[in-house]
Amino acid sequence: MAVDIVRVTSMETLGEALAIRFRVFVDEQRVPAQEELDEYDAGPEGAPGHEALHLLARSDGIPVGAARLLLDAPPGGAVHLGRVAVLVEQRRGGVGNALMERLHSEARVRGYVRVEISAQTHAIPFYERLGYVATGPVYLEAGIEHRAMHMAL
Repeated sequence: MAVDIVRVTSMETLGEALAIRFRVFVDEQRVPAQEELDEYDAGPEGAPGHEALHLLARSDGIPVGAARLLLDAPPGGAVHLGRVAVLVEQRRGGVGNALMERLHSEARVRGYVRVEISAQTHAIPFYERLGYVATGPVYLEAGIEHRAMHMAL
């Protein structure tokens, strides 16, 4: 399966990315819709006041995954990535790895030296395989257990 990762640069592709997130987080995991969207979802990269890079994964032209990198931290430090979502039927097919590789690349190009994530506890082994280290206690976010993780770039 060939996976293409594209930067979200239009409201159309942002809509596709948000639709993936809604299917995974709201429909599948029962996160309240009002908690899924926030100020970082207001528009594509380059929109006025927009401080996030959204990515969309496609397989054979069909949207199958999404993720974002928050751009509100100064270069040279840590940057937060999140909202990594892959449709259930596409999991274990390399989509998540492709999204994470691209997020890491985008962070490096912008001068960040460390990435941080608030990982759902069931996904910790996935992030550990990529080199992330879990720190601190388990906490609830949107009713789901999470743990802070980080990785040097």
